[in-house]
Amino acid sequence: MGREIAARGWVLVSGGGKRSMMGAVAAAARAGGARTTGVIPRAMVQREWADDDADELLVVDTMRERKALMEAHADAFLALPGGLGTCEELFEVWTAGYLGMHDKPVVLLDPDGHWTGLLDWVRGLGERGFVEPVALAHLRVTTEVSDALDACAVARPVSGSNL
Repeated sequence: MGREIAARGWVLVSGGGKRSMMGAVAAAARAGGARTTGVIPRAMVQREWADDDADELLVVDTMRERKALMEAHADAFLALPGGLGTCEELFEVWTAGYLGMHDKPVVLLDPDGHWTGLLDWVRGLGERGFVEPVALAHLRVTTEVSDALDACAVARPVSGSNL
């Protein structure tokens, strides 16, 4: 992912951590020549989790401030396989897009079925009438890195669903 972001000449805005997938994507993006901006809560810096190699590291006090600043700096949102924090951030930007609070693409990369259970649950919510089809259409799900980045580069759909 990081190499492909760099190859497109894009800037990576991330959660500012050096651990796990977040850190690996940022390091690969920089290795490919991309600029990286990390946004991280002070508590994570104090735990020595900050990506100190980021071209720009913005330190905030709370997770809410982190998400707001990331949203302000990003042109699109791309979720990779992750855990609770990834789910929480994905649902927030997805919901905000559906509610018209932003018009940026929201993309989920699922190369290995990591998100299958969650997507099945969300589809079931739609079938039961709890989620409108137009809301489902605000999330683009892909299995390939290039498709995910292509989806980040275009306007989101306004009708239909690809879930």
